[in-house]
Amino acid sequence: MIRTVVVAGVGPGLGESLARKFAAEGCQVALFARSADYIEELADDLPDPGEGVAVETDLTDVDQIRAGFDAVRDAFGPVDVLVNHASAASWTGLMDTSVEDFERAWAVNGRGAFVCSQEAVGDMLDTGGGTVIFTGATSAVRSRGGAIGFTAAKFAARGMAMDIAQEFGPEGVHVAHVVIDGQIDTPGARDRAPDRDPETFLDPDEMAETYWHLVEQDDVSTQPFEVHITNGPNTTEFI
Repeated sequence: MIRTVVVAGVGPGLGESLARKFAAEGCQVALFARSADYIEELADDLPDPGEGVAVETDLTDVDQIRAGFDAVRDAFGPVDVLVNHASAASWTGLMDTSVEDFERAWAVNGRGAFVCSQEAVGDMLDTGGGTVIFTGATSAVRSRGGAIGFTAAKFAARGMAMDIAQEFGPEGVHVAHVVIDGQIDTPGARDRAPDRDPETFLDPDEMAETYWHLVEQDDVSTQPFEVHITNGPNTTEFI
């Protein structure tokens, strides 16, 4: 089976690792991001046997998202897998966060994921099922304090994931929420934390294996809703 995958919000690190993993498994991969040059280069460099297409998309713009899905359908056909991976927020607390910053966090993590999910699930209902994965964070289940826009948006996305799972699980649509508890090893991450133990960084290639595992299982009824990826000390806090 050749799956069509949309990764909404692709950048260096986990987004790129997801694109490469899905392509290596033979998927047709659409890359959504505002950075046109980056995703075009990545689309051309995806491993065989997969194919890639770069779709320049501002995930705060509803019309651009819908046009992006139309472009994917023109290139590959209906969507089988969606990864809501985009994230945007200022790391500020209640009194230091502007309304504009708060609304931008919601526009990407909340409304953007909502519109992407509408588009993808519409395809999945027509084709007999599929998979929607939300990339979450510790802040989706436990506030860290001082990051109100990010926390509110991630809580909202987790709630949407749960609601979509309950509504469309019986229709063959598997929905999963991945809680990332830790620092992903991205370009520049170690430079920003030179004193940090390298072993505590999360390997994005290994994380991508977890996402693929969520996709490749066929029996929706046995799939987990939530998966936790951590190198932190509080692994039982969410379970």
